[in-house]
Amino acid sequence: MAKIKGATVVDVERCKGCGLCVVACPLDVLALTTKEVNRMGYNFAQEVLSETCTGCASCATVCPDACITVYRLKTE
Repeated sequence: MAKIKGATVVDVERCKGCGLCVVACPLDVLALTTKEVNRMGYNFAQEVLSETCTGCASCATVCPDACITVYRLKTE
């Protein structure tokens, strides 16, 4: 039986670190960086539990800057 796995890609240079995606993720896949900033000076979102992502795209739906892309992959 095939399982669906997700992959979340954040455009870190466009991310303003609002944190909406972190709150929207039901599986705590994303977190804001604490020791790194992008070229605009913002802490950005990053995938921290990549194996947990199911590709639900809740994070991408709430992102006001549309800087998150979610891919859904079938695995065996």
